[in-house]
Amino acid sequence: MTKEPASDRFAARFNDAGFAVLAFDHRRFGESGGAPRQIVDFDEQVADWHSAIEYASGRPDVDPERIAVWGFSLAGGHVFRVAADHPRLACAIAQTPLVDGRAIAPHALRSMTPVALLRLLGRGVADALGGLVGRPPLLVPTAGPRGAVASLTTPDAMDGDRALDPERRHTNWEQTVAARIALRIGWYRPGRRASQVRCPLLVVVCDQDQSVLPGPAVRAAGNAPASEVVHLSGRHYAPFLESHEQAVEAEIAFLHRHLDPRDPGHLPPATMAEVRRPERLGR
Repeated sequence: MTKEPASDRFAARFNDAGFAVLAFDHRRFGESGGAPRQIVDFDEQVADWHSAIEYASGRPDVDPERIAVWGFSLAGGHVFRVAADHPRLACAIAQTPLVDGRAIAPHALRSMTPVALLRLLGRGVADALGGLVGRPPLLVPTAGPRGAVASLTTPDAMDGDRALDPERRHTNWEQTVAARIALRIGWYRPGRRASQVRCPLLVVVCDQDQSVLPGPAVRAAGNAPASEVVHLSGRHYAPFLESHEQAVEAEIAFLHRHLDPRDPGHLPPATMAEVRRPERLGR
């Protein structure tokens, strides 16, 4: 997921509310560097978050004691790890986060046809083995209908286009991923770090979410010492669709409580240029 389709609408609203916003692409994706392209490496991506926090903390117009992190879906899962690693964060928001790959894997598998599953796993094995000898990644679509050979074919997987890019403005948005993710996602369990998150944590779940499921995120939030859970009606992409205003209002209220941009001594709002392209953090 690249930053413009995934974060534009929320970044703009946060900025309008008085918050400086730093948005970045993980390495190997979007405007960030790194090759081969379209490979999801969880540890690399979390390291990019650390770099983003370090960069923001070093800016003269940023108070390092008033930094928050926000992530959606897979990046929402990363938020648990990042917040656990950075006890000085003022707060963190995980929106419809993927917190437990093992818990959601059975549902994801049932959403695939047997033939599509076998083809995806075969492509994943070939991709992983090819990567060991330097071959280019074997790519699959990030989402597809049931029966497609795609990373995700849950009932709400195809809502992404109309949720994130309804006007088709992002013509260069590459919606593919290296197939090896199919072998790894079930083992990714960032919610297990919840008990180590010391900052206030807001977890936003959608009660009809068919991609990451609401239950694992609610349970993970219950293990965090200072967590809040907001329930929205709708499926995985509802925070960008029918529940957008409720999500924005809850998240901005949370940020106001823990960052207080109305303090006269606080940093001025960033320009939208800073919001969208402050720096390329990928390597």
